[in-house]
Amino acid sequence: MSKFVKQLLMNGVKNRLTDVNSLMLVTLTGISAKVTHTLRGALAEKGIQVMVVKNSAAKRATEGTPLSVGFDGMAGSYALCWGATDIVALAKEVVKLSKDKAYKGFEIKGAVIDGEAYDAVTAAEVSKWPTREEQIAIIMGQIVGVGSKLSGQLIGSGGALVSQFKQLAEKEEAPVA
Repeated sequence: MSKFVKQLLMNGVKNRLTDVNSLMLVTLTGISAKVTHTLRGALAEKGIQVMVVKNSAAKRATEGTPLSVGFDGMAGSYALCWGATDIVALAKEVVKLSKDKAYKGFEIKGAVIDGEAYDAVTAAEVSKWPTREEQIAIIMGQIVGVGSKLSGQLIGSGGALVSQFKQLAEKEEAPVA
């Protein structure tokens, strides 16, 4: 392959990875073209993009970016997965599909998250974290919980005070016998 063609490939990889800060490295070894197509479709439904790239090509294309640390010490061909709403949602989907027997050979090899490289085990552990949406729900629940507790306390004591005023008013209105 000529230098010109290699440079075109590098530019293509660079362009596709523009604005990508986190990704997962996986292998697709031993998977037929039909199964790979099905796998790519399943990932695409979740907004996840997949690109198979030679390690040295990816390393050159990501030089000077936060993703470059993910290719140190790696050899061979990898598929890069990125997208979804956040890295946790990506990890959850990749882990789920890697455990599916239909996709035997689809394995996690590592991840790059905000400029830090992680091994396969740690990358799989990311799937156990709460997603962005789950974290927002947890925080909102904590905020609303405190607010509703405070509201209940204010309403409860105010209700007791109103009840006492009502009893006093009824005593004053009652005719003296």
